[in-house]
Amino acid sequence: MKIEHIALNVADPVSLAQWYVDHLGFRIKRSMPHAPFTYFLADQTDAVMIEIYHNPNAPVPDYTQQHPLILHLAMQTNDLETDRQRLLDAGATAVGPVDNLDDGDVLAMLRDPGGLAIQLVKRREPMV
Repeated sequence: MKIEHIALNVADPVSLAQWYVDHLGFRIKRSMPHAPFTYFLADQTDAVMIEIYHNPNAPVPDYTQQHPLILHLAMQTNDLETDRQRLLDAGATAVGPVDNLDDGDVLAMLRDPGGLAIQLVKRREPMV
């Protein structure tokens, strides 16, 4: 078995899906332009997919109040500082400073416009 997708119930899936397309390089694989406004988004490898939707039958978590280590979407980058600033300019918010780890990895935590935590990761040795 393999993971097909991870689903996230969000307040405004239409604009958030577009933000992921415009700023994180995701591609819409399938969408439902009516309630529950479901968007299946694939990353640039076309091997990882997230589902962003709004289903009123379940509460939308207040992602802004969740500690980012509870749930975050980690994005691999080769130019962490540039990508971090680009995302901040596009409406993301910083959650703390850039963190240079002893093992050579560099991490930065942000929140997307919906409040979900996004971690930018530049690994000394890529894991995937």
